[in-house]
Amino acid sequence: MKPEALERWQVAQSIELYGIRNWGAGFFDVNAAGEVVVKLQHNGSSRDVSLVEVMAGLKERGIGMPVLLRFRDILDRTVARLNESFAEAVATTGYKGGYRGVYPIKVNQQQAVVEEIVTFGRRYHHGLEAGSKPELLIALAHMQDPEAYIVCNGYKDTEFIDLALSSLKMGVQTLMVLEMPSELDLVLERAALMGVRPRLGVRLKLSSKVGGKWSDSSGDRSVFGLTMADTIRIVDTLRDKGMLDCLQMVHYHMGSQIPNIGSIRGAVHEAVRVYVDLAKEGAAMGILDIGGGLAVDYDGSHTNFPSSRNYDIKEYCTDVVETVMAACDKAGVTHPTIISESGRALVAYSSVLIFNVLDVLKLDQVDTNAACEVAADAPELLRNLAEICRAVGPKNLQECFNDAVYHRDEIRTAFLHGGITLRQRAQGEQLFWRTLARVNKETEGLKYVPEELKTLNEALCDTYYANFSLFQSLPDSWAVGQLFPIMPIHRLAECPTREATLSDITCDCDGKIDNFIDLHDVKKTLPLHEVKHGEDYMLGTFLVGAYQETLGDLHNLFGDPNIVSVRVDADGRIDYTNIIPGDSVSDVLQYVEFDPKDLVTLFRDRAERAVREGRLTPAERRQIVDAFSSGIQGYTYFEE
Repeated sequence: MKPEALERWQVAQSIELYGIRNWGAGFFDVNAAGEVVVKLQHNGSSRDVSLVEVMAGLKERGIGMPVLLRFRDILDRTVARLNESFAEAVATTGYKGGYRGVYPIKVNQQQAVVEEIVTFGRRYHHGLEAGSKPELLIALAHMQDPEAYIVCNGYKDTEFIDLALSSLKMGVQTLMVLEMPSELDLVLERAALMGVRPRLGVRLKLSSKVGGKWSDSSGDRSVFGLTMADTIRIVDTLRDKGMLDCLQMVHYHMGSQIPNIGSIRGAVHEAVRVYVDLAKEGAAMGILDIGGGLAVDYDGSHTNFPSSRNYDIKEYCTDVVETVMAACDKAGVTHPTIISESGRALVAYSSVLIFNVLDVLKLDQVDTNAACEVAADAPELLRNLAEICRAVGPKNLQECFNDAVYHRDEIRTAFLHGGITLRQRAQGEQLFWRTLARVNKETEGLKYVPEELKTLNEALCDTYYANFSLFQSLPDSWAVGQLFPIMPIHRLAECPTREATLSDITCDCDGKIDNFIDLHDVKKTLPLHEVKHGEDYMLGTFLVGAYQETLGDLHNLFGDPNIVSVRVDADGRIDYTNIIPGDSVSDVLQYVEFDPKDLVTLFRDRAERAVREGRLTPAERRQIVDAFSSGIQGYTYFEE
């Protein structure tokens, strides 16, 4: 980067470079000081809260990175945004039914998140969805609103069914969704024993398919759901038993993160056609549950790319309502209450993972201004490579690249056969990378760049080692290639002069991030700043509130990070609430069945043997045992 370009760099360029206003959904921005801010509500107005200021306050409190920040205010606004968008669609279209949301607990089962969803959703009668027995227990304990629904999905044993049926006696609006034909017999058997008429739904296996990373939930070969033949058999069974009034809901789930609004409309249309025919069969009906799938625009491109969506929430709600209304009006069927199980769209924005960079691996030999010289008596291969390095120009880029690769390989072969020394091989590799750096620099501004040279930037990039575990905090990035917005949270008034990939601190080659969001495609590197000695360089991974916390694992025994909820108090000051310390080493050792006390005892005995053998003094023994014991109680991540 030329010096004059650095001087001209403005915050607006960082805003555009990292796309924060494209994916931030109005919740995140950059202030004039070049710091990322989160927009939190205060006395009815929005206040920009600097994440740098938040992190400074945490540091003063002794809370280190990595840290997961939760913003309950954002959760409040996303719940409101969804419910009010559906209410607006109902009002403007003249829809005669209503809307009730339910939050799928599996998306983020953390107590604070579930409690806040229930609190913020109360004014909209927003309910909960449970896909397992533990989730049902959470829902039954926390859902106190008699008008909100609890939808029961997933496999159901006798205990699960009995809990759901018992809740009906208590006045809870509990709906049991039949996932498999065999479930009906068990539900009816338990209902008869308990004297309860169940409220049932059928989960359809629609033929409609959707795109995205989670498309296996849709189509004829989807794992869950009933075929149309299964559905008719359930209708006939209920009719024979005089219980067709118990069938009140059609449900389907096409998958998470559906990027294309056309796919959503197609699925709704197919499902509502089933709904109207079931109503004509005599089933009570009244509820159409369209499942989840409302996507988050992670890359801000507003396209049908898997990490984006080509619609907004208002369009989503309007299209759903209009499609249902049109089909019902045509069939002369009463408009149902529409339920959606949106989870990702509610919680993704509310969490940000902040971590610091620990070290940087640079290819120091890629300094394009360094001389390409070797000793006069150097081996011919080295002298040839130095000549190639000096000869790089705009008209011979491909030739120089090819020649450099050839001579690099010849040098390696010569080393294996004893023809050159280790020091000479090292000098050859420096010349090779310096040549590639010069070739890469010359490609800037060219109208046509040969295919082999387009990826040189990736080969020459830095590796920034970051204080987090990909497997613990961003498991979807590793497992399914999910893209999350990542950017520095400060120094955005400066030009980022390095291109880098990120590596976590696990001992795993998969513990890296080398795909980043881009408006047009996927970038292989992330623009970052030079790390200054003695100063924290902090990065944020945004939109991580959905799935990441509960899917994380203990790879290398890195545990949960510190978690802090942040809000603005009545006086407009930053308020840190619900501070949850991250896992200690002791915690994670117990997860894998080690007793920390036993480990300390074993180590203390070993140290004592070393004293008897004259390897340690008693004072040294005390010091090393204290260090071991302190490590057992410490944070699993890097501590200053």
